[in-house]
Amino acid sequence: MVSTESILAFAAMSLLVIAIPGPSVLFVIGRALAHGRRTALATVLGNQTGSYLLVTAVAWGLGAVVESSMAAFTAVKLAGAAYLVYLGVQAFRHRKEMRAADLAAPAGERRGDLRTVLDGVVVGVTNPKGFVFFAAMLPQFVNHSAGHVPLQMMVLGLLPVAIGLITDTLWGLGASAARSWFARSDRRMSMVGGVGGFAMIGLGVTVAATGPAD
Repeated sequence: MVSTESILAFAAMSLLVIAIPGPSVLFVIGRALAHGRRTALATVLGNQTGSYLLVTAVAWGLGAVVESSMAAFTAVKLAGAAYLVYLGVQAFRHRKEMRAADLAAPAGERRGDLRTVLDGVVVGVTNPKGFVFFAAMLPQFVNHSAGHVPLQMMVLGLLPVAIGLITDTLWGLGASAARSWFARSDRRMSMVGGVGGFAMIGLGVTVAATGPAD
C-alpha cells in the first residue's frame, strides 16, 4: 500500500498548493458574503465532496482522459464556469432581500442546506484544475509494484480533501464574520450580498478564460 514517506510528501505538497487561495477559496468567500456562515460551511462540505469525486474519477482513469482531451477539458471548464456565473447572478439579484433580521431566521426559512451542499459538489466536480492536479500528481506518489493503484490514489486523495476542508472552513468563517458586521445595516447587508455575487461571477469568467496550461 501507500508508504508513510509518500503520504507525508503528498500531504506537504497538497498543503503548499491549497495554502494559496484559489477558485474554491474564492467561491467559499463569495458564498459566505452573499449568504452567511451556514451556507459557507455547507458550501465547503459540498466543494470538498466534489473534489473527492474528482479523486475517484482520476483513480479509475477518467482524469487522464479529461486532461488529454481538449474537448473534454473545455466542456468541464465551461460547465463549471457557467454554474459559478449563475450562482453569482442569483446572489446579486436577491441582494436587496438580505436583511440583518435574516441572520436570526429559523433554519427552515434559510437557504436549504442540501441544495447548498449540492451547489458546492457541482462546482467542485467541474473544477478542471482539480482534474489536472490530481491526474498529474497522484500517480507520482503511489507504489505501482504493490498493486491496488486506484485504492492507493483514493487513500492519498483524502489528504488534500481534509486539508481543504480545514482551510476553506477558516476562510468561510472569516468572511461570514465580516458579513455579520455589515449586517448591522440593511444597506450594507445589500452591498455585501452584491459583492459576494460579483465575486462568484468574476470567478466564473476567470475559470472560463483559463487554459489547461495556466
